[in-house]
Amino acid sequence: MNLPTRILGFWQGRRIPLAILLLTRQPVRLAVALAGISFAGILMFMQLGFRDGLFDASVTIHRLFDTDLVLISPRSTSSVSMASFPRRRLVQAMAAPEVEGITPVNWGLLLWRNPETRGTRSILALGFEPNDPLFTDPELAPKARVLTQKGRVLFDAQSRPEFGPVAEWFRAGRTVESEISGTRVRVAGLVGLGTSFGADGNLLTSSETYRELVPNTPPGSIEVGLIRLRPGTDPEAAARRLQAQLPDDVTVLTKEGFIAFEQNYWRTSTSIGFIFTLGAAMGFVVGCVIVYQVLYSDVSDHLPEYATLMAMGYKLTSLLGIVAREGLLLAAFGYLPAYAAGQGLYLLVRNATQLPVYMDTTRAMTVFTMILVMCMASAFLAMRRLADADPAEIF
Repeated sequence: MNLPTRILGFWQGRRIPLAILLLTRQPVRLAVALAGISFAGILMFMQLGFRDGLFDASVTIHRLFDTDLVLISPRSTSSVSMASFPRRRLVQAMAAPEVEGITPVNWGLLLWRNPETRGTRSILALGFEPNDPLFTDPELAPKARVLTQKGRVLFDAQSRPEFGPVAEWFRAGRTVESEISGTRVRVAGLVGLGTSFGADGNLLTSSETYRELVPNTPPGSIEVGLIRLRPGTDPEAAARRLQAQLPDDVTVLTKEGFIAFEQNYWRTSTSIGFIFTLGAAMGFVVGCVIVYQVLYSDVSDHLPEYATLMAMGYKLTSLLGIVAREGLLLAAFGYLPAYAAGQGLYLLVRNATQLPVYMDTTRAMTVFTMILVMCMASAFLAMRRLADADPAEIF
């Protein structure tokens, strides 16, 4: 037997699934269906990506702190509204045997003047003692030494461009000076922290300089207290003990609790999380409508053929399985372009806003599951048209 004969015999023995034949019979309808499913998937990817990116970006600074426990005021609601408390509470915490070190931090949104355009914009300023550990990044300690000079700041190179070409000028060797709340400051170095939904830019300075920038700050007050524990200490247990020992004008949180405190504000106290979740739900509904219309039209167009098969003795469950496989194929083929487009749009958002919007496995599986449920639910609804078909009435 020659090669062409063997190939012909092989293909004659193969069977193309009926579901694929039904979907590809009208390429235009299939293309429209896949475009609709992909659009719904892209909408869900973007809405969920923005929501999760918001929560991650809101704790950019929180994650960098070199700390095990955090003291804040009970009146603080979020990073954009931090209340002060007496610094002596942090000193009192040093009396606990499990405490190894502390770092008092001033935290506030101040007005930064763009050195190029002279416009002003709110920037997050952190004041601390330059010799105290602040972040886990080991490169910060040598940079922080310059803050011992009054009026010096470290500027976040990842701040948005609206704050001016500060990083470019500094790297070019230029002296960069500006004003914060009307007080003259000089950029003495650069750091890389990252923006958030609460702050488009950041800077670090000494506690002494911070008090000059905010002259109405109550003496001996801070907004955040960092507590480092001795190795092997359970942070949760230490937080409970300190909370019981300290007065009620401070709240003791673990580092994870401090992160959850901030994320919970954006999740429950603002409408942003709800809006993005609602947007993803709307994408799901739109996709359901599109897939249902496609499958319902397909079943209606081929109803005589389905009736003929039932009259020949095919079971209804076998025919319903064909519609179910069509929904499964639409889900698989519609998800792939949505995933690819989501990756590209996430990259575009990161470059434009500096927000941490990435494609992770959890979100990819969540959207795929939503698309699968969307297509299978639509297929189930379309099956009712087939289940109601009576060969005697059709013919």
